[in-house]
Amino acid sequence: MDLIPTLIELALMPLIAFVIGLFMVLMMRKIGARLQRRVGPRLMQPLWDIIKLHGKATQTSHGLIHEFGIVMAIGGFVAAVTLIPMPGMNGLAEKAGAIALLYMMMVPSLGLALGVGQCANPNGSIGISRALTAMLAYDIPMVIVVFGVAFFHGSTNLVQVVEAQQAGGIATWGIVEMPLLAIAGLFAMQAMLGKQPFELYIAPAEIATGPMVEMGGKFLGGLFIMQCFQLYAAGALYTLLFLGGGENWLTFLVKVFAVVAIPMSIAFLFPRYRTEDVVRLVWKWPAMIGLLGIAFLMY
Repeated sequence: MDLIPTLIELALMPLIAFVIGLFMVLMMRKIGARLQRRVGPRLMQPLWDIIKLHGKATQTSHGLIHEFGIVMAIGGFVAAVTLIPMPGMNGLAEKAGAIALLYMMMVPSLGLALGVGQCANPNGSIGISRALTAMLAYDIPMVIVVFGVAFFHGSTNLVQVVEAQQAGGIATWGIVEMPLLAIAGLFAMQAMLGKQPFELYIAPAEIATGPMVEMGGKFLGGLFIMQCFQLYAAGALYTLLFLGGGENWLTFLVKVFAVVAIPMSIAFLFPRYRTEDVVRLVWKWPAMIGLLGIAFLMY
């Protein structure tokens, strides 16, 4: 692997992921607006929101851990997208598999917990407690899904997984050959994104937006950036595992946006669950469906 091309890829991949994530946030708002019979924001509104938040006078920092937590939250996803192969760019995907990617996608929640934990705000602490509980809930079915895909293809290398799916066309896509795992993965992705009915750690009516209650100005802007990366990472991971990746940028983007549109549409139609309901539901259905999917593969 040549050093210079690799460094260029590592610099471009997070930038591309962020831009795609901005448009995903716009799509999310547009879907919500249409379902609620509103017009929705303009094309550049997500970018203006980030610029506006970073331009505002920021509340006094609660300390070094508060600052570092936001850096860790964004940095976890920046590192994660370098492990997600894009059309023409593999980054570090050939050196690290899907398991490493899952670990990287856990880092932002831990960083957010560090940052909010130093604020000593009870609403923030409750929100983070709920967020970590939710992470424990959806991580189990996600690991089951990734294990099933890796077992089927004999590799955790996402580049090899995509190549195997593209070799035979749509008939060899994961969603065709492993439908139960695909269903479980989509279910778990809904919980991973933290959208309704799994939006238990924000809950404005109960805990005043939870982790965001002590986040203003640049801190809230940082969380907005993190959300852009989160939407892209979740959609791209599902696309690579079950939809054959992308032969080119057009097919890749169509698949990724379509995947993210599904949980976004569901989010605006269902109310929020309680914490214990989330754990019970996610451990029961996607985990059970995923295990059944693995059982069928072994059989």
